[in-house]
Amino acid sequence: MTRHRDRSERPAGGAPHVPVLLSEVVAALKLPAHGVAVDATFGAGGYTTAMLAAAPGLTVLGIDRDPTAIAAGADLVASAQGRLILSEGRFGTLDTLVAAQGIAAVDAVVLDIGVSSMQIDRAERGFSFRQDGPLDMRMALSGPTAADVVNEADEADLADIIYHYGEERRARVVARAIVEARKAGPITTTAALADLVSGVVHVDPAAGIHPATRTFQGLRIAVNDELGELVQALHAAERILKPGGHLAVVTFHSLEDRIVKQFFTIRGGRAAQGSRHRPSLEATPTASFALATKGAVLPGRAEVDANPRARSAKLRSGERTTAPAPPPLAAIEALASLPERAAKGRGGRR
Repeated sequence: MTRHRDRSERPAGGAPHVPVLLSEVVAALKLPAHGVAVDATFGAGGYTTAMLAAAPGLTVLGIDRDPTAIAAGADLVASAQGRLILSEGRFGTLDTLVAAQGIAAVDAVVLDIGVSSMQIDRAERGFSFRQDGPLDMRMALSGPTAADVVNEADEADLADIIYHYGEERRARVVARAIVEARKAGPITTTAALADLVSGVVHVDPAAGIHPATRTFQGLRIAVNDELGELVQALHAAERILKPGGHLAVVTFHSLEDRIVKQFFTIRGGRAAQGSRHRPSLEATPTASFALATKGAVLPGRAEVDANPRARSAKLRSGERTTAPAPPPLAAIEALASLPERAAKGRGGRR
């Protein structure tokens, strides 16, 4: 389910809210007093601020593909007095961005996956159906928009995106409605798409979920290649971390968490369970990560009560071993892709 999360979210009173699982993330990173850490999803700088405070001699490289986030971080750069460097780019290339700063290896990497509230809360960015705006959804402000996908993709591809990335069971019905509606003219706004989906998807009001939630999630993930970026970022972090360095990843829904869990399971030296549509995932012969915990770390009741947006968050982390980084995992990359149509079981989308 799409979640509004927390790199910059502000509650009703307007006061800034701390990022999800903040203390747990900082603890998992085991930051050295002096060294280099990467906040690969900088957003509004919540994790970066906490890391700078926790380790007075630490330098942080903050990465974000959204140019507005980089621009908004200027004051934090100034207050950090040389300890913070911001770099605009995709976190899937974080090792390249680190190397471009003349840094050979780092002590810690944190990834906070998905869309940030600074994007959700701005109607002109087109991420949310709560406010009407252009159907955009691009994190990097470049490339095809959600409107391009909605108005140009064929019905089968739309159904695949909405079903697999949005986990919407009525994806085929939604795709058919979109194709029919766009015959009268392009669908260009978030309100137009949300109204269209609401006409064919019905949910229990008590569930507290808008009928268009899953459709918007699927389109957003596809537009930004979010799962592909996550896979690339995990491998990039593996390559750039020093032995003894730590990787912490916060996810917010099952698609993201499945990838992170499988990555750490395999790189931790254990075989991972496949599925009927995916190959078995073999263990890496020499573990490149030692896992910090057996399962995910979840937010406590107090945090969820204070910030309901944290309720679906999961933290997984690991410590880099001395083993060389193995080749990228094809089986993990497959988890980020749409399955071949022949193996989809398309009847479930009717």
